[in-house]
Amino acid sequence: MKPSIGRHRKLGFALLNPAYGLRSSQSALGAYFRRLCARMDKPKAVTAAAHKLARLIYTMLTKGEEYTDQGQDYYEERYRERVLRQLSQRAEKLGMKLVATEQPA
Repeated sequence: MKPSIGRHRKLGFALLNPAYGLRSSQSALGAYFRRLCARMDKPKAVTAAAHKLARLIYTMLTKGEEYTDQGQDYYEERYRERVLRQLSQRAEKLGMKLVATEQPA
């Protein structure tokens, strides 16, 4: 027997509040939420963060694994590496070379 849509809707609404609470969290999920808010309007960012929470909960329930937060710094460093890799690939496609310079402290 399939669960009714109402159950999913209730779960979705139940995850909206914790997702909104991520804005002040110093975790990787908090950094993810703040990055989403910078890119899109807040209601869409809250919905996307709630969806990410739902996927994490589903994974924890089905695989029986605990969620370990890597922290905000870990998320920011991975994001920075991803952006730099994409920039260098784009520069290479355009026939340019990306050169890193040291920033003053």
